[in-house]
Amino acid sequence: MKHKNVAAELLSKLLRGEIKKGSKKNVVVSRTFAELLQRTLNAYHNRAIATQEVIEELIRMAKDYQKASSEGEELGLDENEAAFYSALATNESAVRAMGSDELKVIAAELVTQIRKSVTIDWTLRESARAKVKVMVKRILRKHGYPPDLQDEATKTVLLQAETLCAEWAA
Repeated sequence: MKHKNVAAELLSKLLRGEIKKGSKKNVVVSRTFAELLQRTLNAYHNRAIATQEVIEELIRMAKDYQKASSEGEELGLDENEAAFYSALATNESAVRAMGSDELKVIAAELVTQIRKSVTIDWTLRESARAKVKVMVKRILRKHGYPPDLQDEATKTVLLQAETLCAEWAA
């Protein structure tokens, strides 16, 4: 029984490490799986699920994470475009309303435009940040992203941009 506990702890550490590594690329996928991992571990520590169940859930979660991380590849997107696609597709009604092809076009345009317009310190300078925010909103509007979902999408896209720009500047 004791080695099953070790197995569960080891699996959770490995998965947490993968999620943390992935957070430098795709904040949406990483945040989703980090929350799911935490809920699963909380249930396990509160004895709501048995050791064998948590191990099975962690294995299933690792497979799902791998699949979610490679989704962009399957859509024909590079990893930067895939990250913005995830940010745009967090709202299911936007995906249904626009379709994945249009979201792919928006994601590609976001990568191109954000890369062109950000400076190393853009997140610190309010005027530069506002300029990027306006550009994101303009791109969403141009492509017909649902107006009632634009504010939330803009926040998520800016968060994703901050994450990727740190890497682009390095």
